[in-house]
Amino acid sequence: MKPRSSLPFCVLAVAVAALASCGGESRDLRWWKGNLHTHSLWSDGDDYPEAIVGWYKDQGYDFVALSDHNTLAEGDRWIDVAASAGGMVAFEDYLEKFGTDWVEQRQDNGTLLARLKTLEEYRVLFEEVGGFLLIQSEEITDRFESKPIHVNATNIAELIEPQGGGSVREVMQNNVDAVLDQRRRTGQAMFPHINHPNFGWAIKVEDLIALEGERFFEVYNGHPAVNNYGDDDRPSTERMWDILLAQRLSGGAEMMYGIAVDDAHHYRDLDSAHANPGRGWVMVRSARLAPDDLIAAMEAGDFYGSSGVVLTDIRVADAAIAIDIQQEDGVTYNTQFIGTRSGYAPAIPLDNPDPDAPVALQYSEDIGIVLAEVAGPSPSYTFVGDELYVRAKIISSKVKTNPYKAGEVEVAWTQPIIPIR
Repeated sequence: MKPRSSLPFCVLAVAVAALASCGGESRDLRWWKGNLHTHSLWSDGDDYPEAIVGWYKDQGYDFVALSDHNTLAEGDRWIDVAASAGGMVAFEDYLEKFGTDWVEQRQDNGTLLARLKTLEEYRVLFEEVGGFLLIQSEEITDRFESKPIHVNATNIAELIEPQGGGSVREVMQNNVDAVLDQRRRTGQAMFPHINHPNFGWAIKVEDLIALEGERFFEVYNGHPAVNNYGDDDRPSTERMWDILLAQRLSGGAEMMYGIAVDDAHHYRDLDSAHANPGRGWVMVRSARLAPDDLIAAMEAGDFYGSSGVVLTDIRVADAAIAIDIQQEDGVTYNTQFIGTRSGYAPAIPLDNPDPDAPVALQYSEDIGIVLAEVAGPSPSYTFVGDELYVRAKIISSKVKTNPYKAGEVEVAWTQPIIPIR
């Protein structure tokens, strides 16, 4: 694994402290709401990209990345309207919203075809400087044997073909490396993130621990098939996050941040059986709504994931984390400060070394413990000094509309902070 930076704590915490430097120069920062993972008719979504982008913009999002499978929205692409995932219903809505001057259609031997607009064509309908941004992205969709392995590439310049490999871990690493190689070659800011690790039970936490150059993974994904909460034999994505943080940070490897996304595919059938928009997003704090600024902020950890809870501030000062929650009438908030202390009990090898076993090691319950629990809109936590990291999970009493799972309440997840030494 690549060594973790030895930057002083003020640099590690600069983002959440909203400072421009260790010297404390303030900047005009604000929060931007965005979704980094969603799909359109360019792959397996059931609606036209303009309709999808219009929905996100109308709902108050500031940026969106349509990350279709192994494709970019470019070139000349015509689809059979009736046979498409959205069918005639989606097409008729598209025609009504955007009109005959915009929608391109033709008949081919009695079959109605529609041309999918490219990103460069439709972005002019929506983008506003400082108001709304579209980011070119791709879900690099690969597999090892029967296991699906997907890596998002945010703000890429060129299509990346699935790289393959001789194991789950190698497939992930090869695709991560391909994104990082393109970044080095082009000089364009971009980053990979690991999608829904529990989808198809494909990725074990040990695979995430071993990754080099990867800083992000999906701790929350709104698709109903991705097993966010694990099962009796496999850890939830949050448990995976704590295990990989403990193992990586204690071994001198890089931090890994948690992203919340929609992974939307279905824009009409709105229920927990379908992958709908509006379930998970990131809030990124930066001075400008521009790819370079957003990516720099995320790589500094200055963002949080949310399924509904809104935070107005996250601060690290005087060896403490302080959070301000935007209150809703009639809603209560409980914040869990979660972390792992140095010297936690090591993992225990399992009796069964079967590589297809649900987990490879048994990890201590000392990993990812609740260090403190605070009620109310202004929770804080003071570091003791032996924590490897501390992250916060803000749990509201508000039941989520159109949830990933019945009974789900709105939550926010802050990024892990390494305490001052």
